[in-house]
Amino acid sequence: MTREIYSSKNKGNKKEFTAFKVLGKWGKLDISFLCIVMVLLVIGIVMMFSAGYAIAVSKGYAGTYYVTRQLIFALIGLTIMFILSYWDYHFFAKKWVAFGIFGVCLVLLALVLTPLGKETDTGIKRWIGIGSFQFQPSEIMKFGVIVLFSYLISNNYDKMKKFKTGVLPYLVILGVVSALMMLEPHLSGTLLICMIGVVIIFVGGAKFTHLLALGGIGVAGIVGLVVYKTAVEGFGYFQERFQGWLDPFADPTDTSWQTCQSLIAIGSGGVFGLGLGESRQKYLYLPESQNDFVFAIVCEELGFVGAVTVILLFALFVFRGMLIASNAKDKFGMLMCVGLTIQVGIQAFLNIAVASNFIPNTGISLPFFSYGGTSLVMLLAQMGIILNISRQSNMEK
Repeated sequence: MTREIYSSKNKGNKKEFTAFKVLGKWGKLDISFLCIVMVLLVIGIVMMFSAGYAIAVSKGYAGTYYVTRQLIFALIGLTIMFILSYWDYHFFAKKWVAFGIFGVCLVLLALVLTPLGKETDTGIKRWIGIGSFQFQPSEIMKFGVIVLFSYLISNNYDKMKKFKTGVLPYLVILGVVSALMMLEPHLSGTLLICMIGVVIIFVGGAKFTHLLALGGIGVAGIVGLVVYKTAVEGFGYFQERFQGWLDPFADPTDTSWQTCQSLIAIGSGGVFGLGLGESRQKYLYLPESQNDFVFAIVCEELGFVGAVTVILLFALFVFRGMLIASNAKDKFGMLMCVGLTIQVGIQAFLNIAVASNFIPNTGISLPFFSYGGTSLVMLLAQMGIILNISRQSNMEK
């Protein structure tokens, strides 16, 4: 159905400007996936507001400081998402675009290590700051790796069974990215990008035995990192961290304080929770409650039922995203959709696992929930690409 928006006469020549086939194109969009994204976004903003209210006040800001900024980021992200849902995703399949995006991401990661990088009190540099504006390049690098890997694999699909062409080039790329990110240092981000890369390589047709070899190299790299850290900081550092994970309540006032408070928040929620806004741990007991540990506040305020609902939403997100990928019209679209979907799935799993002490604290955010402008804008922009892939997919609408 075509709707006429505007018509005009120019020097006697009638020119008609017709709208996009709004209803027709909207009908081709994967409404189920869009609804899941919007529900996650709305719940995430509400919970981030609740979790960040007390922290904002303690820092001298208005209680609505974090949620106001998050809403601005959400509006920017939704606008980009809408535009990219109409923008042909094959634009990213061009060689100069794929390599250009990745190259820019590499430059930004390098700039983090310069005076432009914003350093925290603990000596960590993960942001680039220009005046009051700052952003996190590692969030953009996730997208850069997905685009480049999708482009390379879709154009060399028949060579993926060979280690030299199906694994080695991607290993080198991940090695360069990991080296830059570990200089910040940003271990959780490094692991996430490597996991995304491995999934795309696997889906792209690499041999499983070659991936095992890649895993062996990764383990060797982790062992090397542990040895280096041990030489610099001593074995006691790792022993302390490991013991804090195995038994966080053995020394709840030191390194495991955050984990203990997270577990207390989760346990306090019971079946139905204390009620929206009624969390006690967010009153400066649980550090980063508006960011990495917002899921603990979800459990405390919404209980087991609310926590399971959020987990099921992420599971539905991954399921629907993979369904779109399986029906993509070409390999590039399939690989892009898999990478963008699995990024959210892996990140959500790791965040929830950390909050519940299933794995050691890695400092990773929860997609759509944790406070952060770069992350939210990039996530919503990437959702726009998935929606565009769904518009052009072979699925029956």
